[in-house]
Amino acid sequence: MTIETRTHMFFVFGGRVKDPRGVKFETLGELHFVGMYPTYAAAEKSWRGASQAMVDDAKYKYVIVPMHQLLEPEEKD
Repeated sequence: MTIETRTHMFFVFGGRVKDPRGVKFETLGELHFVGMYPTYAAAEKSWRGASQAMVDDAKYKYVIVPMHQLLEPEEKD
C-alpha cells in the first residue's frame, strides 16, 4: 500500500498520569477521548486545546497516537 492510498488516523486522548514525565495513566476508565483526526495538524490543534484547558493540573496529560502505524506497522510514512 502506498502512502497516497493509506488512511492516516491520529487519536487524541488524555487523563491523569502517575508521573508527569511518563504516560502511565492512573485509571483507564476515566480517560478523556478527544477524537480521531485525519491529519497530524488537526490532531495537534485538538491536543493543544485539551492540554491548555488542563494546564493547571500537572498530572493531567494528553497524547497523540498515530493509529495508522499501529494498524499497519510494516508501512512507513
